Amino acid sequence: MSNDIRQLEPKVLWNKFADLNAVPRPSKKEERVIAFMKDFGKNLGLETIVDEVGNVIIRKPATPGMEDKTTVVMQSHLDMVHQKNNDTEFDFDKQGIEMFIEDDWVKAKGTTLGADNGLGVATIMAILESTDIPHPEIEALFTIDEETGMTGAMGLKGGLLKGGILLNLDTEEDDEIGVGCAGGVDITATRTYDEEETPEFKVGFEINVKGLQGGHSGMQIHEGLGNANKIMNRVLFDGFEKFGLRISEIDGGSLRNAIPRESKAVVAIDVIHEDAFISKISELSASIKKEYNTMEPDLVIEATKCNTPKNIIDLGVQEGFTRAMYAALNGVYRMSADIPDLVETSNNIARVIVKDGHIKVGCLTRSSVESSKLDLANSLRATFELTGCEVEFSGAYPGWTPNMDSAILKVMTKLYEELNGEKPHVAACHAGLECGILGQNYPDMDMISFGPNIKGAHSPDERAQISSVQKYWKFVLEILKAIPEN
Repeated sequence: MSNDIRQLEPKVLWNKFADLNAVPRPSKKEERVIAFMKDFGKNLGLETIVDEVGNVIIRKPATPGMEDKTTVVMQSHLDMVHQKNNDTEFDFDKQGIEMFIEDDWVKAKGTTLGADNGLGVATIMAILESTDIPHPEIEALFTIDEETGMTGAMGLKGGLLKGGILLNLDTEEDDEIGVGCAGGVDITATRTYDEEETPEFKVGFEINVKGLQGGHSGMQIHEGLGNANKIMNRVLFDGFEKFGLRISEIDGGSLRNAIPRESKAVVAIDVIHEDAFISKISELSASIKKEYNTMEPDLVIEATKCNTPKNIIDLGVQEGFTRAMYAALNGVYRMSADIPDLVETSNNIARVIVKDGHIKVGCLTRSSVESSKLDLANSLRATFELTGCEVEFSGAYPGWTPNMDSAILKVMTKLYEELNGEKPHVAACHAGLECGILGQNYPDMDMISFGPNIKGAHSPDERAQISSVQKYWKFVLEILKAIPEN
């Protein structure tokens, strides 16, 4: 199907996207895509650098007549979020993304598409390879590990770049010009527990929560999407309260930056309560599905009989854990008082593992206000510490403070209106962009973020709008021609 993708307009961009999507590029395993990008730059005869953390920098001189323009850094990240449907057989470490066209959208077969941020990478590749696109001197910056730690942006040293303007191609609404973003911190709660041998006269059940949409844990955190970990805890809590349900294992969610779509638990119930438990699960499932019907019409909550587990969690630990999961905030904590409709602070309870005497809960807390981020982080820390967990903060990164007097913002706002007959939406986003981190070592660089329409990022429903990519590409070309002089 990649041949069909290659025929889309603009062909120069879609062909580069197809080339890129043939290369496996999971976060923290970017060796192959780094080598791919290094070879790409060198084969073009351009100065190509790989820094000590793995970021790739490719420099291209200005086209004739553009030498006096400000040098532009065009930046996107090489890695992509790996999510797939349970029934999809796919190895992200070995396979390229399988794409297809449906109406005005490019999609992937049961996996994430990699449009985030592959379309940005492909855009820059097309500019670097071009022989007929006017542009100032370009410094192409391809960072690594944006999705799971911002490692590339954090590791980029000052002094490597000389550009005065940075175009970050990682926004997912084509009418939006990004001028700010949220910072984040990973919160991990862990504890050990003593396993108890499952008493006699217990029967095993496997509980599954599935069919949720999932999505971006920043950009979509306010939409009311279901969180499989929170829904599963609700089922387990109810089962314990009414039937003395005992937990053996839980495996829910996956990546911190993805709203969890699925969760599985293995539990034990007294044989005497088996029929009542099945009936109650059906009743509770119907109630929860009714609550989520508008946003999550495909939600499934089911319990099926399985082998009785050999071991279960210590009773006191189970009670504390399920109460902590109930109490821990998931979703919006505070809306911005300064920017209308912007989520200021939020949390995603992303990953829950209970197995073999170990509990691990992984969250991603985001905020555009550092003090609010710490406030929510400490609230979550206190919640889990009260149940005997050890809580670690890691991977913290700063937000990007909006600069409404930005020179490139004024240029792009005017251009957008001329091209489209309407004003763009100038906004900050509730997601982690690399601009805030890059700005620490390059404080004088004028930064902006934009991109085409991408829906369902971080989920197997990810899709890129073909007509929007065409609109975005024209915008890119006009921006490069309109870059001001030094």
